[in-house]
Amino acid sequence: MNEQKSVKLTTTIHSLDKKGSGMALEYRDHGGHKPRKLKLNIPQTLIGEEVEVDVPNADGRRRATVMPGKILTPHKERVTPPCPHFEMCGGCVWQHWQYEGQLNYKTDLVKSFLKKHDFDTSMVKDTIGMEHPFEFRNKMEFTFSKEGHLGLHELGNFRNIIDLDTCLISSRDMVNVMKIVSGWAKDFDLPGYDKDNHTGLLRHLMVRQSQITGELMAALFATEAPDGDLTEAVNALVLRLTSEIDSLESLMWMENKEIADVAQAEDEDIHLLHGREYIHEEMSGYSYRVWYNTFFQTNPTQAQKLVELATEMADVKEHETMIDLFCGVGTFSLPFAGRVKSLAGIEIVESSIESAKRNAGDNDIHNTYFLAKDARRGMSEILKTWGIPDLLLLDPPRSGAGGKVMRRIGRLGTNRVVYVSCNPESFADDITWLREFGYTLRQVQPVDLFPHSAHVEIVSVLELEKE
Repeated sequence: MNEQKSVKLTTTIHSLDKKGSGMALEYRDHGGHKPRKLKLNIPQTLIGEEVEVDVPNADGRRRATVMPGKILTPHKERVTPPCPHFEMCGGCVWQHWQYEGQLNYKTDLVKSFLKKHDFDTSMVKDTIGMEHPFEFRNKMEFTFSKEGHLGLHELGNFRNIIDLDTCLISSRDMVNVMKIVSGWAKDFDLPGYDKDNHTGLLRHLMVRQSQITGELMAALFATEAPDGDLTEAVNALVLRLTSEIDSLESLMWMENKEIADVAQAEDEDIHLLHGREYIHEEMSGYSYRVWYNTFFQTNPTQAQKLVELATEMADVKEHETMIDLFCGVGTFSLPFAGRVKSLAGIEIVESSIESAKRNAGDNDIHNTYFLAKDARRGMSEILKTWGIPDLLLLDPPRSGAGGKVMRRIGRLGTNRVVYVSCNPESFADDITWLREFGYTLRQVQPVDLFPHSAHVEIVSVLELEKE
């Protein structure tokens, strides 16, 4: 059988997909009555650009993901990516795009999803960006290749790991930890984990650092305990990190023998090598304890703007009550608790509720009640105990709250709903349900928490129209 050769095509980017890659459409003549559609996914391109690509086996394909060979007509907002790893690394997708252009696109994206549901898009404000859109992350998860390299996944090839020597969206301390651990692994000839054969030792390195307190956590995930033949290597790792990273307050070795390739470990498999098992994070003047598996906003600078916007839009009074739905560890609960009579936080993850209670105590807050239940049952319980709250705030996962939860909120009949979203598509779907219960969308403010990516956050407020 003859092997089909690559076909060189010149095509034009017509849109971007959900991950931020360019999309193009070509029609290939295959000898039939109609030309066959070939949908192309082309990373690192921008709308309107004419690009040259090589498509393997193009005659027999309907879809293909290919890298651009040559940009024939560059977009006016195209810039040179500052990161030397950008072309191969999958960590960022838009470093080739002028930051102002990224923000404008995100504003238009929010408007497009609202327009599909016939909402007035004039209330959508311009996306709030960052003054310095680099070194903004307070958490990074690096992966070991089976050869022992430490870095991030290659763009378009999840099994290949880029051996990094820098990362421009991480803090300098976090990058230094990565480089120290990478050098240590190579010095002791420690094998990385082979995902195909499920062999090897080193799997992941998680690094967290508070931009306010400066405290840093490093958690190394491996398939064996840090003893026996590994004792010498582990002692050397502790010495290197503690002597070179002054901000290191937590160093852990996480034993994970599971097949699933995720950075996780059971409590009994966590080995504390230095310091404590958590670090202190601060936001909006409140202190939070953050463990390795605590969900906390990854960009605290912009997350604080989310909190400020939410409290401003909510316009709560001291005599009012509220529900914080999907409250997590209390990121929004604590700042709001200081402004209302009482606050109930609802979250299905029990460990998050325990953290929320602890965080409230650490901050001397005593007017909160945290409940570990799913959203609908939690609201029903609070309704029986407290009655109808004056305000409901929700910050659901990317999939959104869903119709059942939104209808329950609608029947609750609270005066105001503040909806914080990380997905404009599910946000638009969700608030459509509230419209049926008499709620009007008053304001939408997009915020950029993840520069150089296709993600955008939203803070919005809806009010119940009184008859």
